[in-house]
Amino acid sequence: MVEATDRPHQPADTVSGAVALGATANVIMQLARPGVGYGVVESRVDSGNLMLHPWHRLRTTSTYLAVTMLGDERDVRAYRRAVGRSHAQVRSTDASPVAYDAFDRELQMWVAGCLVRAFEDTWALLAGRPGAWLPDDVYRACAPLGTGLQVRPEQWPEDRAAFERWWDAQLGHVGLDDTVRGYLWGLVDQEFLPAPLRPALSPVSRFLTAGFLREPFRSLMGFDWSADDQQRFETVMRRIGAVLNRTPGALRRFPYNAYLADVRLRRRLGMPLV
Repeated sequence: MVEATDRPHQPADTVSGAVALGATANVIMQLARPGVGYGVVESRVDSGNLMLHPWHRLRTTSTYLAVTMLGDERDVRAYRRAVGRSHAQVRSTDASPVAYDAFDRELQMWVAGCLVRAFEDTWALLAGRPGAWLPDDVYRACAPLGTGLQVRPEQWPEDRAAFERWWDAQLGHVGLDDTVRGYLWGLVDQEFLPAPLRPALSPVSRFLTAGFLREPFRSLMGFDWSADDQQRFETVMRRIGAVLNRTPGALRRFPYNAYLADVRLRRRLGMPLV
């Protein structure tokens, strides 16, 4: 555990647009749990397919993060109902290599745990203190990342040290086969973007993804990563953090505050949330 002096006081203090920089790495961590990986790769919900509808998937995922970290209980309840209707279609078939169900609380807890890592790691890197832990009270207040769906409150590890023990135990359940790894490399290399954009954006995506990945996920993907790469990555993130520290809160939290405003407008107008 690395101590940090400039600690957040609530989950909202960890929310910044920089969280999106590690989005691909976080997806890799989530899908490294085979039940999650095949639930995404085999999903019959085309509207949520990243490769087919990348901007729709970006909006729905980012909105969930915004609702659980910045919203109130009414926002969370409304979004839970909307996501539940999509998740009802995500379950394994007899042909699936692994069994899965989007309502599986253990798999949902794994996804929520990865999201905790996303906010914690980004906050620590921006602060120039890689590896710093969230304070216990802030960590506990992040529980809606899981309980915003079907994770029960008692499933949430009671403090940050308990979370670390839970995380270490979960690593025994991760692994990537060629099918899921191939899907993820398509995501890393931005294959959902128009072909002319990929040569410029793919190297940036690879650098940021490898930097945000923890072990064993970096090795499971087959990334080459040196100590110099790590130092360069931490320097980049620290400099981004220095800029964000001088940015007004509303601008620093963009686009997540905009996604929260969007879901509230959709609720008032009776529009679909996902």
